Amino acid sequence: MGRARWQVVNSFLPYVLLWVAMVYALSFSYWLMLPLAILAAGFLARIFIIFHDCGHASFFKSKRANNAMGVVAGLLNLTPYRHWRWQHALHHGTAGDLDRRGSGDIWTLTVQEYIHSTCWRRFAYRLARNPLVLFVIAPLYVFVVHHRFAVAGAPQRERRSVRRTNWALLGITLGMSAVIGLKAFLLIQLTVSAFAGATGLWLFYVQHQFEGAYWARSPEWDYTAAALQGSSFYKLPRILQWFTGNIGFHHIHHLSPRIPNYHLQRCHDADPFFETIKPVTLLASLKSLSFRLWDEQRNVFVGFSGATT
Repeated sequence: MGRARWQVVNSFLPYVLLWVAMVYALSFSYWLMLPLAILAAGFLARIFIIFHDCGHASFFKSKRANNAMGVVAGLLNLTPYRHWRWQHALHHGTAGDLDRRGSGDIWTLTVQEYIHSTCWRRFAYRLARNPLVLFVIAPLYVFVVHHRFAVAGAPQRERRSVRRTNWALLGITLGMSAVIGLKAFLLIQLTVSAFAGATGLWLFYVQHQFEGAYWARSPEWDYTAAALQGSSFYKLPRILQWFTGNIGFHHIHHLSPRIPNYHLQRCHDADPFFETIKPVTLLASLKSLSFRLWDEQRNVFVGFSGATT
């Protein structure tokens, strides 16, 4: 509990102080504010990991504390807590399953699916996989627009979560606009959200789209294999590991989601088995940008050139 509380302090307090500094810097120049916004995005990404752990009921021992903190962290990340928690649980139960794609996944087609797609679907897929769209446009769309609506099939409680979050964000926007002005609030919020969202989407992308990843059809799909082989061990430099809340140990997280982020490295270091898991380094992860389609025949990711009609 002590580690959880300290993580709240060293994540939320700097973020609040950076907001004050950004407001002051923006009164002089946007470009003076921008470096502070990039740093604030790092803390917001860390706050998202706290939000994520609360969704797994792992951050605090208390269910009530997890839910309360999840709502607060969700508001800062423009994300409805209960709705996201419900969707994310679906992701954990289907990650790496080719027959159950679509729950919190990056849109992924197999080679054969791409070959048999219409010209329009191929265009849409290529556009969605373009790095500019995936890591610049998509993050803002997801957090600013997409999270304002409940997905089809969402239970009533989760739908209410979306509505209540939207009303709360409207209230925050009106309040902050009265204090610093609407233009200043939007410039800061959207800049920070863009950088934090891009970081989050990159992490999610490379955690499931990497060399040696695991995908299988439902009859052959295995939860343990999907966790250990279909979720990467993203070995980041210490400072990036800190800002991303140890989420690089994603294989362990998928194996046991109830382990809080502040215990993931200890779990990794405690079992010699995890030494056999090949890490994805920061430099090696850039290769994932060339992965476009899943080749079921060879069980590898390939580029669009790998789709021959």
